[in-house]
Amino acid sequence: MGYIMDLRKVVGTRPLIAAGSSVLLLDGMDRLLLQLRKDNGCWGLPGGSLEPGESLESTALRELKEETGFHAEDLSFFKVYSGEQLYYKYPHGDEVYNVIAAYICTKYHGTAEPDPEEAVKVEFFPLEQLPENISPPDKIVISDLLKTKRAMHSSVL
Repeated sequence: MGYIMDLRKVVGTRPLIAAGSSVLLLDGMDRLLLQLRKDNGCWGLPGGSLEPGESLESTALRELKEETGFHAEDLSFFKVYSGEQLYYKYPHGDEVYNVIAAYICTKYHGTAEPDPEEAVKVEFFPLEQLPENISPPDKIVISDLLKTKRAMHSSVL
């Protein structure tokens, strides 16, 4: 059990502000790693909530390993997300306002091993062929990644 689950025992499904991290893991073919989540049936980024005393970067490293089996060799800060657009109500009723520090990882090692409690599977997707059912809190992060990559590509041309 984690900190957020302990809080849920006290506040029930009422909205929480949950600080956490997510990882945009890109392989050598510029494909994005996503996990098919059990809690909402959507594809999402590896990530999760901070535990007390943990840094955002440590959270990203821990969640990537726990949820996918991959170990990051590099982790670059991308952007922080917060506000109304990160409100989410889970199918079981829990409400959350996410505050997410997103990181990009392009160097990693390990074998894809999804956490059986959290994900059905993990899979790499070409950026131009992402699944449609992306978890709502991750849509804005992935959208920003795509905009950034397009801007970088067009500035090189």
